[in-house]
Amino acid sequence: MPITTQQLLQILPNASHVAGVFVPVLNTAMGRYQIVGAKRGAAFIAQIGHESGQLKYVKEIWGPTLAQTKYEGRKDLGNTGVGDGSKYRGRGLIQITGRANYMACGEALALDLINQPELLEKPQHACMSAAWFWVTRGLNTLADAGQFDKITQRINGGQNGAADLQALYARALKVLA
Repeated sequence: MPITTQQLLQILPNASHVAGVFVPVLNTAMGRYQIVGAKRGAAFIAQIGHESGQLKYVKEIWGPTLAQTKYEGRKDLGNTGVGDGSKYRGRGLIQITGRANYMACGEALALDLINQPELLEKPQHACMSAAWFWVTRGLNTLADAGQFDKITQRINGGQNGAADLQALYARALKVLA
């Protein structure tokens, strides 16, 4: 069942300025990647809501911070060229980060993200890249099992923002039930 604008705003009340733009492309992405049903939908919406500041950010805010300076030259991210750290900073509703991830995501979505990384800032690609990331990391299975903490671990490498994530998830489960 597709998510409605009203449901999205009940879960992400601070997204009112962009909800109408995101709802149709979210539904397309979630349908394509079988992020369907209350458990999957709630977990996905909670995660993208947290990662994007309730659909406010589709590009990582760049300082660069100490952590961001470490993106440069990170072979595990495929950042081998000078400037790759900044060029392939986190983008999309689940922050796709690093040249290698941009390459894989671009191949999956038939987009030239290596030469046009900013495409992930467009709502349709921000949603589709998040759904692609979700499925390629096996997160539907974890959502079905109610293993929200494991989903968070796979997305942000820890439990960063756990209180916000849990609140969004609880609200999403209630709204989508």
